[in-house]
Amino acid sequence: ELTTMFSNSVTNGGKTTLAEKLKNMLPNCGIISQDDFFKPESEVETDERGFKLYDVLDALYMDEMVASIHSWMKSPASSGLVAEETQDTCDNLKNVYILIVEGFLLYNYEPLNKLWNRRYFLTLPYEECKRRRSTRVYQPADTPGYFDGHVWPMYLKYKNELEENATMQVDYLDGTKSQEELLSYVYSDIIQELNKLRE
Repeated sequence: ELTTMFSNSVTNGGKTTLAEKLKNMLPNCGIISQDDFFKPESEVETDERGFKLYDVLDALYMDEMVASIHSWMKSPASSGLVAEETQDTCDNLKNVYILIVEGFLLYNYEPLNKLWNRRYFLTLPYEECKRRRSTRVYQPADTPGYFDGHVWPMYLKYKNELEENATMQVDYLDGTKSQEELLSYVYSDIIQELNKLRE
């Protein structure tokens, strides 16, 4: 079995789309999304400016997420998460199970850090990230100033923590590149990792 981490990402970095495309290409592949573990709005803290603090670990049921990942690892075939068919997979990988975990706050959560075979992090420059975020509809909706006052500063804080951690092996990907280019790179990288594990 291979538990691969794809991917951590700045908001609207393209991680979910890429993960879904990879699922269709990789053998026996499932996805767990961190977004599915957000606490309800009433349980999310509010700061002195009135901003809901969604971009922190305390806004998520991380223990439930860890339990879901461990449950998949114990019995991937019966998890209900794996794709039934793949578009193009080598025969020698048919008995391999892959889990893609995608989210925006993953690599600084210690209970998960020993699980990953590969870590990817999609990055975006400020202007492009803000532009993409403005095109999305959120529940609850972003309040005025929320991106600059909370979302972007928390992304920079988290990214800096990762970059300062010398023991953390992370493959940083340019989220402004085309989906096709990113998909090709990550798919090839995962196949290489699979082959290494099988040697």
